[in-house]
Amino acid sequence: MSTDEILLDVEDRMEKAVARLRHGLAGVRTGRANPGLVEGVRVVAYGCETPLKQLATIACPEPQQILIRPFDVGTLKDIEKGIRDSDLGYAPNNDGKVIRLNIPPLSTEVRRKMAKLISDLCEECKIAIRNVRRDGNKMVDAEEKAKNISEDERDSTKENIQELTKKYEEQATELAKNREKDVMDE
Repeated sequence: MSTDEILLDVEDRMEKAVARLRHGLAGVRTGRANPGLVEGVRVVAYGCETPLKQLATIACPEPQQILIRPFDVGTLKDIEKGIRDSDLGYAPNNDGKVIRLNIPPLSTEVRRKMAKLISDLCEECKIAIRNVRRDGNKMVDAEEKAKNISEDERDSTKENIQELTKKYEEQATELAKNREKDVMDE
């Protein structure tokens, strides 16, 4: 494997780690309504389990409300049941055409718990990034040991891997910091 291939692989895997963090942060509750809070809710409709976002459009017409408009009104009861069965703790209001979820404001204690969760998600992402760095460095060492690359190429590739590590860890920190700010703002 060439050094360019190793760097591409490392960068791709680090990007995926940050994407997982971004997805995880979308599900963290802030004081405002957010479609990401319910998109992943699993609903049993048409005889199989389906993510809510495949059955309905999800919007936030107000800061404290999520509006769920099913593509097929026949699935309204299934969606309502799926939300009730999820561990979100929201009580869906069904008016026959749409479902409204009122999102209560967060208490200070819950905000602190959410900030801790964000911090934990960020740290998991950084660990994944560092594991990718370790794997990349091992691949570079193996290539040098097999005499496919020189010591200078090995060293410069390891420096590039370290730069990528720093870049993606900073991205993860920035994402977490912004999300924590959203959670802590009243």
